[in-house]
Amino acid sequence: QVQLVESGGGLVQAGGSLRLSCAASGGTFSSYTMGWFRQAPGKEREFAAALAWNGGCTYYAGSVKGRFTISRDNAKKTVYLQMNSLKPEDTAVYYCAADKHNIILHTRLGEYDYWGQGTQVTVSS
Repeated sequence: QVQLVESGGGLVQAGGSLRLSCAASGGTFSSYTMGWFRQAPGKEREFAAALAWNGGCTYYAGSVKGRFTISRDNAKKTVYLQMNSLKPEDTAVYYCAADKHNIILHTRLGEYDYWGQGTQVTVSS
């Protein structure tokens, strides 16, 4: 069974930066497509970014493109989300997810097989 544990969330002022980490255990991390999703209060969970198994392809939601960068270190079984120029509307619980079946970068929640518990990101204005 794959376990994913996020860390790095916190409180930051608008315009600031945070780097989230997601450490995996179990499974074959290096073969998984990885994604980051977020859920703001009162809203549905939404896609933020995805990354191919070898780091060679990325895809971003329009709301974060140009500000967020997803990356991975397969030797450390960790995926990262570097978040710059943060805005109050980025406030959410951020989740990492692993897709063990597909090499296509999916944005739909149902395509991902494993999920972390989430880490809170709060951006103050």
